[in-house]
Amino acid sequence: LLRRLGSYDRAAYRSVARLRMPLLDKPLRLVSDFANFSKPWFLISGALALFGGTQGRRAALTGLAAIGAASLVVNQPMKMAGARIRPDREGGGVPQQRWVRMPSSTSFPSGHSASAAAFAVAVGDVLPALRLPLGAAASVVAFSRVYTGVHYPGDVIVGATVGTLFGRLTSIVARRISSSWAAARRSTSNIT
Repeated sequence: LLRRLGSYDRAAYRSVARLRMPLLDKPLRLVSDFANFSKPWFLISGALALFGGTQGRRAALTGLAAIGAASLVVNQPMKMAGARIRPDREGGGVPQQRWVRMPSSTSFPSGHSASAAAFAVAVGDVLPALRLPLGAAASVVAFSRVYTGVHYPGDVIVGATVGTLFGRLTSIVARRISSSWAAARRSTSNIT
């Protein structure tokens, strides 16, 4: 079963490699590189914290916590357990003009996709108006990892799934903490 899934994954990888969309080569390369170390999500968090009021600060903190949790799980135990070798871009037919630096870590699952999904879901749960644009941005980051040849599609799908789960769990925990604090403030104000 795993071998069959691997063969489907490699076939999907080669299909993406055969896509000829030269107008996307440079933008997707830039997106893939820019997403290193969760830079876009940290920048958005900073903007939310500075300009978003109390809800924006809550969303920023929730999003960053989700990235931390997802990254810890994906980039440590999951990557070690998966131990999947990175794709052979040249053998897979990925045009060289799309290439970004090949990471030294194992391929499965995609940390970029996990962080992007975790942030998008967690922040989208706190600020629903941002759900669609952040989901679209996370999808572009995930696709860029396959398009530039550094991940198989399965790596990205699993990474995004794990990130989505951690984003949702983080927003649930953040909501409960916020509710507890609000109840404690009400109870304290009722006493005084």
